[in-house]
Amino acid sequence: MKNLVGGMMLGATLLAVAPAVRAQGPEDSNVQLAREYARKGEHEKAAFLFGRLRNDEQAAPNILPDYLAALQALGRTKDAEKLVKRAQKQRPGEVALGVTLGQVYAATADSAAARRQWERTLSQLTPDQVVPVATEFQQLNLPAWTTRTYLRGRELAANETEFGPQLIQLYTRAGQTSQLMVETLRLVRDDERQLPFVRNMLQNSLQNDQDFITLEKELLTLVQRNPERPVYSELLLWLQVQRRDFMGALVQAKALDRRGRTEGQRVLEVAEIARRNKDYENAIAGYQYVAREYPGKPYYALARQRLVQTREDQVRTTYPVNVAQLQSLLREYEQVLTDLGRTPETAPVLRSMAALLAFQLGEQEPAMKLLNEVIAMPRASLEVVDQAKIDLADIYVLRAEPWEATLLYSQVEKSHKDTPLGYDAKLRNARLSYFAGDFKLAKSHLDILKQATSREIANDAMQLSLLITDNTAMDTAGLALRDYAVVEQLVFQNKVPEALRGLDALLVKYPGHALQDEAWYLKAQLLRRTADYAGALSTLERITSNPKYDVLSDDALFLAATIQQENLQDRAQAQQLYQQVITKYPGSIYVAEARKRFRQLRGDVNQ
Repeated sequence: MKNLVGGMMLGATLLAVAPAVRAQGPEDSNVQLAREYARKGEHEKAAFLFGRLRNDEQAAPNILPDYLAALQALGRTKDAEKLVKRAQKQRPGEVALGVTLGQVYAATADSAAARRQWERTLSQLTPDQVVPVATEFQQLNLPAWTTRTYLRGRELAANETEFGPQLIQLYTRAGQTSQLMVETLRLVRDDERQLPFVRNMLQNSLQNDQDFITLEKELLTLVQRNPERPVYSELLLWLQVQRRDFMGALVQAKALDRRGRTEGQRVLEVAEIARRNKDYENAIAGYQYVAREYPGKPYYALARQRLVQTREDQVRTTYPVNVAQLQSLLREYEQVLTDLGRTPETAPVLRSMAALLAFQLGEQEPAMKLLNEVIAMPRASLEVVDQAKIDLADIYVLRAEPWEATLLYSQVEKSHKDTPLGYDAKLRNARLSYFAGDFKLAKSHLDILKQATSREIANDAMQLSLLITDNTAMDTAGLALRDYAVVEQLVFQNKVPEALRGLDALLVKYPGHALQDEAWYLKAQLLRRTADYAGALSTLERITSNPKYDVLSDDALFLAATIQQENLQDRAQAQQLYQQVITKYPGSIYVAEARKRFRQLRGDVNQ
């Protein structure tokens, strides 16, 4: 009786504010009021107003969802069921209403009834209803039923690639990697234009090495069976680059170059990526191939230049540096210039020669002459000229002539404002102020650079800024940091013995200082350069064994593992240290590379 009285009172109240619900149609102000009640959670008021509409209006597409939600919120399951069934009678061709009815049953925890209803809906599906029904399932967050709908639509279309993109997205979200691989390969088989979409979906889905290995095996088979289909080679090339398997990627790039008659372009692209990833052997192999197979073609000159530059990268990062090899590289550079001429296109060769002469062989005057030749070169672009100016400024820093250096850096900053080259010049100017002990001026440059568009420059700026901040907070005069900056300038000048003596003096002079771990880490790097691997490892252990130096512990552990692998060839010890990086420092920037190297050493790759 109480409920009846309450209902009568509610009705009287709402009748006062809604005297003519039906007079203006289902979208009148009273319907808007009902929706407002529903939004506020006043479902009883909303249901009352919706209930005063005509039956056909209640089941209209623009009213049904809101009225149904209000009924379900009140637990009026039977009324909700009647409402949806009435809509089905009104619009018998709208099969998606069967999904809605199933959801009504599911809301009452009658999963069996819901399943029966959805099965019935799929059995009644027509080709035109596939997308609306799948969309309804998706809105109800029922991915398995959404997938089944598209698969049923595929059967109706008698086309095994129908709804491929939709299924790929569903498999990606669900982490169903095996189904995803089948769908992606089937899709690009029938429509090569889908390759960018497929690559994007795979990149979002392939999570572990086993997934990559499985897909690679499948692609290798498809490439062998379908040599006339470049899309499989394209996908395999992309996959091998993702895995940093540049040897395999070069094989596919060569095949694509031959098939597409691109005159070495694809091989050059892979070689460039290999070089950036410090895989010098495969980068060199790629450049050699282009220079050998395509003489006189558009990419020949660039391949010749990159070949010598990559050999230099390899020599300079193999410790101790072999002076005889450096001299041999110098002769190779000279031969490239003889063959290709001294032009704006070969300016990078002149710049590389200058860096080799000045920083590795100690011959600064001839290096400066080469750079001035580039700066004065007719028809040379502003970019080429300003890169040479930065190189020349670096040599002035090498010669302890900071005023000349800062003038050149500032010129480039001005002529390349808000560009990566300008930011690079500003970073070098900041470093010059840091070397001079003017930390305030350095930090003013660095604070701007932390917003730079180049991630590498922004990161370098952030690291140097933090170094200055951390080591001038307690020691406002920055005495220890001044000594450390002097050491870093010696390192820049390639004066390794002097830098090591400076670090030893700093460690004695400032025991327990916050800079101690930085000094040890730098010392380990320098000892490695002198081939004192035992000393480098012993120094790194000072960091890794002391929890106080947690900030650099992952850096130190990864460097120790690298020394064991690359310099001492101790695969077992390197594997153990990479494993420690992965387990002790899961958030480290080195984890991905440590995992890759660990698996290589364990023999997982290409199994």
